[in-house]
Amino acid sequence: MDLDLTGKMALVTGSTRGIGLASAIGLAQMGAEVIVNGREKAAVAEAMAKVREAAPSARVHAAAFDLGSAEGCDALLAQFPEVDILVNNLGIYEPKGFFEIADSDWSRMFEVNVMSGVRLTRHYLKRMLDNREWGRVVFVSSESGVYIPKEMVHYGFSKSAQLVIARGAAETTKGTNVTVNSVMPGPTWVEMAPVRMAARALAHVHRAPAGLAAAALRYAGRGRQSDLLRLLEGLQRHQRRRAPRRWRHRD
Repeated sequence: MDLDLTGKMALVTGSTRGIGLASAIGLAQMGAEVIVNGREKAAVAEAMAKVREAAPSARVHAAAFDLGSAEGCDALLAQFPEVDILVNNLGIYEPKGFFEIADSDWSRMFEVNVMSGVRLTRHYLKRMLDNREWGRVVFVSSESGVYIPKEMVHYGFSKSAQLVIARGAAETTKGTNVTVNSVMPGPTWVEMAPVRMAARALAHVHRAPAGLAAAALRYAGRGRQSDLLRLLEGLQRHQRRRAPRRWRHRD
């Protein structure tokens, strides 16, 4: 796709890596002014450098805010009150059996994956309709919103909610050049994919202690690579201790 987005301001939430970063780069290459969002200033700065490398003439702005809370959304909206393009990409996930999902897990998943998009869309879509003749809102949902994964029911629920919200918000745009849509990507190979797969494999195959396995999956979902690698080392040590002596490798 090659669109001329010169003069348009785009906000991509959760855009320091993965689908969000790729979206920010693509929008910048098509001429849009891009706001890169993440929780940590260092990660945002690194992502901005990647956007500028891919689109040297692009204007790129930093938005280091945690949008998983109303306070974080309010702070971002105060700094960037208007955009032409909003990509609600921010999301978390955590593999966990249905009976182990606590109320706090449901609440956190809802706040980050659903309410971040609700709060930003409520603000920006209203301004698009009131003040402009053009605007785009995109929710990055998932096929998990339709085919609910049994090990992540709360995640599937959040992605289903995004589809419903986008469909309802789209009804407000009739007769305008403003649109609201959802996209539903399937499994996507992003930067953290190898580490996540390794953690899940080790936790399953080696039947690690519940605490270590749960921590590994939790860090995998959040993408904290340095912490996860330390946990993987712990899982591997546990495997070596459990292995029969004749199976152990000699160094």
